Amino acid sequence: MKTKINLKLQFANAGLAATLIVAGSAVAQTLPKEGSYDFISCWSGVSTTVAIGKTHGAMSLEFSGNTRSITPGGMFDKNSFRCVGLTSNFGGKTTGRTVCEAVDMDGDKRLTHFSFSSDGETIRETVAGTGKYDGIIERGKAQDLGPFPVIKPGTFQNCNRQTGTYKLK
Repeated sequence: MKTKINLKLQFANAGLAATLIVAGSAVAQTLPKEGSYDFISCWSGVSTTVAIGKTHGAMSLEFSGNTRSITPGGMFDKNSFRCVGLTSNFGGKTTGRTVCEAVDMDGDKRLTHFSFSSDGETIRETVAGTGKYDGIIERGKAQDLGPFPVIKPGTFQNCNRQTGTYKLK
C-alpha cells in the first residue's frame, strides 16, 4: 500500500515539476538593453603542449563549461560554452587567444574572443551573437580563480570571474 501511495506521489510531483519547468522555460528572459555583468565561469578540458626547454613553447586548448551569475538570473546566467585556444611562452613572455561559443537557456548564442598578455590581464569581447545577442556590444575582463590541481595528465580545470558591460540592439 505504501509503495502505491509513494509511486502516486512521485508521479504527481514529477508532473508538477515538468509543468513548472515548461511554464518557466516558455517565458523568455527579458534583459535590460544595457548594463553590467558579473559571473563565475568554470570549465575543464584537454591541452597539447609543444616545448623547448622551460621558457619556450606553446599549448593548444579545448574545453567546455558553464557560467553562474553572481546575481541569479543576471546577464549570462546558466550559459554553457565551448572554447578553443592557443597560448605561447617565448623567453618567459606568455600570450594567448581563446575563442568561445556560448549558448543561453533560450538557445541564443554568442561568439566571444579572449586575449591575455604576460601582464596578467585577460580582455573579453563578444564579436557576434544570435537572437537577443544579435548586434551585442560587450567588453570586459576575466580574473583567474585557479589554479586547480590536474586530475589527469593532459587535462585542466579552472574558474574565473568575468565582469564588464554590454549593450543590446
